[in-house]
Amino acid sequence: MPERVSSRRYRARVEYDGTDFAGFQVNPGKRTVQGVLEDALARLGNGAGDRVDGAGRTDAGVHATGQVIAFSYDGRLTATELGRALDALLPSDVTIRGLRRAPTTFNPRYAARYREYRYTVWNGPRSPLRERTALGVRIPLDTAAMARVGSVLEGRHDFSPFGAADRSSVRTVMAVRVRRDGRTVTIDVRADAFLRGMVRRMVACLLEVGLGKMDEQGLRAALAAREPALNGAAAPAKGLCLR
Repeated sequence: MPERVSSRRYRARVEYDGTDFAGFQVNPGKRTVQGVLEDALARLGNGAGDRVDGAGRTDAGVHATGQVIAFSYDGRLTATELGRALDALLPSDVTIRGLRRAPTTFNPRYAARYREYRYTVWNGPRSPLRERTALGVRIPLDTAAMARVGSVLEGRHDFSPFGAADRSSVRTVMAVRVRRDGRTVTIDVRADAFLRGMVRRMVACLLEVGLGKMDEQGLRAALAAREPALNGAAAPAKGLCLR
């Protein structure tokens, strides 16, 4: 048995392609990001417990470039050695970087000052490679209108029309940014926290704006309503990425 030392807390950033995952959070019988991270820790013989805490619980098919995780470890490896060993054990659609010590009480879910998601749209001809992590929309989008109307969603609101029920549906959206770079359209949403499915439902409405099917008044009405916006329509998961 490897010699144990006192348990230490570590944090790191994780990047993953969510296409083949049933989300971040452990789900018995399903492949999840948290599950493969905890499996890798277990293979290193960690006796401090294999639980990995994440800053956000991304849904099935959602990606991440900056998911922050934390875990406790009581083995002999240094931070550099541990980061390399974990990365070597992870599958090709997950990588870990920037692993370093953290306070013993650190939990990324509660320590996060904000969270930011990016939704990517490929606004051009069919492209199998681009559309693995982006939504393909063939009709040209009016991104200026999307950017202008998107500001309606900024501020502190009851976002129950845009997300699954929670103890409180009030959230503070700090910024909604819509940009175009050639045929790639990105929608960045920053908030203190999100309801489940909230960004994808917001994006669904902004796409309606971009297609000329919804205006500012319509989005304001959707936000003020006590029923799901667009009957609960949501943009596909594949275009969403936790940054």
